[in-house]
Amino acid sequence: MGKWRTVRPGLERLLRELAKFGAVGALGFLVNVAIFNLCIHTFQLAPIRSGVISQVVAIGTNYLGNRYWTYRHIDKSRIHRETVLFFLFSGVGLVLENGILALSHYGFGYTSPLADNIAKNVIGLAIGTAFRFWAYRTWVFRVGTKSGTDPDADAEADGEPSPRLRPGGAPSDRVPVEPAASAGGGRIEIGGLAAEEQREDRRQLLK
Repeated sequence: MGKWRTVRPGLERLLRELAKFGAVGALGFLVNVAIFNLCIHTFQLAPIRSGVISQVVAIGTNYLGNRYWTYRHIDKSRIHRETVLFFLFSGVGLVLENGILALSHYGFGYTSPLADNIAKNVIGLAIGTAFRFWAYRTWVFRVGTKSGTDPDADAEADGEPSPRLRPGGAPSDRVPVEPAASAGGGRIEIGGLAAEEQREDRRQLLK
């Protein structure tokens, strides 16, 4: 049970982060699909070119959503490095998505609009999204590292109390007990035992 209590807060933070990332990704997906089909059917562009254009716009949308919502608590002092890494890994995701599209369209000969959408916006998107989620939280926004804020501060921002810390920094569920003064008899309790009782114990040991 103690181990579960230790793991549970981190798991809950991961699930909240994943839900926010998914919501931002859903918006980026709508932008991606809309522009992809607009480029193909309205501007009569080639599938790969349309995929690259739509993906670039979706990447910009995802960056704004993740920077100012999903990972808004992460340190913003290294935003230049963060931006470079974000677009670098997003570019890798772009290659993955459009690589699946190119393989389907030119390699296997599935050239219908439906086949292009399935290849890019279903299979390619699933692979690209899994890669981006791992890359963003590991290298770009650095969740749970020194470049970010304390995970307990993040939990408090989401409405959860942070665990108390011992002087050494380890979390503890126990609240330190302060020496208390007894209201009756003028006795002072130290560590839960009266001073008078401690003296009596010493006399018994000396006999």
